[in-house]
Amino acid sequence: MPKFPTKEDDIVALAKAMLYGFQNHGDEFPSVYGPALFAAYQSYLSARNSFIKAEAAKKLATKEKNYRLGWLLKVMKRRLKKSQVDTAGDPVKLAYIGWGPKATGQPIQVPAQPGKLAAVDVTQGGLSLVWEKPNSASLVRNYNIERRNQQEDEQFGRWMLVATAYENSVNLKNQPRGLQLEYRVKAVNTSGESQPSNSVAIVL
Repeated sequence: MPKFPTKEDDIVALAKAMLYGFQNHGDEFPSVYGPALFAAYQSYLSARNSFIKAEAAKKLATKEKNYRLGWLLKVMKRRLKKSQVDTAGDPVKLAYIGWGPKATGQPIQVPAQPGKLAAVDVTQGGLSLVWEKPNSASLVRNYNIERRNQQEDEQFGRWMLVATAYENSVNLKNQPRGLQLEYRVKAVNTSGESQPSNSVAIVL
């Protein structure tokens, strides 16, 4: 005599075979009340479909949760990095936000020099600047973008601060037109400014 199945797929396969047999050979099984098996099978199918939908929703919810967690972690890391610079690694102050110093007893160093400054997306009266961040050992609070204009005597004037950025790119609008302009970038933290990057010259 066959052994009754224990695995779900095998149970379902047997149920389908039984339903088919009872429906097509009812005369051979007069004592079987067919509708009861059919109702039980339909009830199982409904529950299985609900389970499949719930599993799909769970996967989507897990994916969304992990994305949001990664976003939270990214924002936290940025804020902690800036907080370390703002407090010069003071463990007492960092304890206010549940954090500790990055390097106990080591003073914050002036950032290293940004590199490979380049002008992109140049338009009439505007442009975008991009550059490489200083080496990974540098703590950077922000970047100062400076500009100077070429004067009528063909000498450049003084460098002046025109923008501040927290990432290694900036969009500049409403810049002087028809003049020879020169731009450079400095990395900044509580210990001071870095050496300026290379400069780029452009006429808008």
